[in-house]
Amino acid sequence: MGAQSNSSSILVSEFLLICFPNFQSWQHWLSLPLSILFLLAMGANATLLVTIRMEAALHEPMYYLLSLLSLLDIVLCLTVIPKVLAIFWFDHKSISFSACFLQMFIMNSFLTMESCTFMVMAYDRYVAICHPLRYPSIITGQFVARAAIFIVARNGLLTMPIPVLSSQLGYCTRIIKNCICSNTSVSRLSCDNITFNQLYQFVIGWMLLGSDLILIILSYSFILKAVLKIKVEGAIGKALGTCGSHFILILFFSTVLLVLVITNLARERIPPDVPILLNILHHLIPPALNPIVYGVRTKEIKQGIQKLMHRL
Repeated sequence: MGAQSNSSSILVSEFLLICFPNFQSWQHWLSLPLSILFLLAMGANATLLVTIRMEAALHEPMYYLLSLLSLLDIVLCLTVIPKVLAIFWFDHKSISFSACFLQMFIMNSFLTMESCTFMVMAYDRYVAICHPLRYPSIITGQFVARAAIFIVARNGLLTMPIPVLSSQLGYCTRIIKNCICSNTSVSRLSCDNITFNQLYQFVIGWMLLGSDLILIILSYSFILKAVLKIKVEGAIGKALGTCGSHFILILFFSTVLLVLVITNLARERIPPDVPILLNILHHLIPPALNPIVYGVRTKEIKQGIQKLMHRL
């Protein structure tokens, strides 16, 4: 299916992705570290998923939520990085019309799904620390299943109009100055008015990510308040240690996303290749670090990985 044409638009059956239009010589140098990070992300997340699946002690709601986060990371990586590497290695710049908007949908929906998963994980830690006696009755397998359905449904349905609206535009050119089919890069090629398209993405993006961030901050505010009331020696460190890994991941996820937003807003003041590189790294570095942080800081996961290694 191609873009609908008007008097000044062309029929588009595929787009051309031009990575780093000002510094295309970077591509070969970047392909090696990106490949290493990609393999690290795939291997670390796969190891984490297998460990949680094989180790009975990890069959708990908190680890099920971590498994969901790993699955989202794997899908995001597979959606973006192989195509980027194909451009770098084989100069495969073309991407079909439908594949471009499918990639756009997955990037938008899975990014907000990750944010929502962090929010549910923050609630899990809030209940564990502030209401420990009620934790087994509140955070159950059924709760995780319902949370997963909510995460997928909310973010999938609300981000679906973004690629749908973009696919209905008429396009004046098919050359995308980016390595991925981001809505901003694609809609900029249109001959039509894209105000509503941009407004919808802006409102939905800030509504979903903003509401998740507010709930995460509230959860940790209550956690901090409850922890400071604990008088038992060493209890504060133990309580904060249970959510330390989660907080590190949220902080990193939010910081990288904030830097990406700022660089896009200041697009005219910085080289255009910088936001492109940051966009790629945002889909690669958090997936690579998430399982490593949990593996290093969580004793149960570390022991589970060691048992898995001994079995091999």
